[in-house]
Amino acid sequence: MPTDAENACFEAGIKFGSLYHQFAGTPVSPDSADSLARAMEESIENQPHCEDVRVTMLEDELAAELAASTADYTELTGRFLEVEMEIEYEGLTAETRMEMEDGYPLMKLVSVEE
Repeated sequence: MPTDAENACFEAGIKFGSLYHQFAGTPVSPDSADSLARAMEESIENQPHCEDVRVTMLEDELAAELAASTADYTELTGRFLEVEMEIEYEGLTAETRMEMEDGYPLMKLVSVEE
């Protein structure tokens, strides 16, 4: 039987999978970046056990991508995001983070505490 801590971590993984794969590929521009970040937060916060989601669009990365393009937008990928989540399960809080590492968006467990 999984422990409560293991279940909290599982719930965090489900939230990250939903967030990333639901929104990857969405058209994003500097004008829409903030509203897209808020939509991502609000969408994932609807899921059970999700207490807080903070999505930060990396505006410098987005601007650099668009500077090398003739288009006014690009598709959302992990390189434009930093995400933090707080999952609560049976009195435990799992703190998680997604950030780029070696060109890949990694989802990490920061801590699990009572």
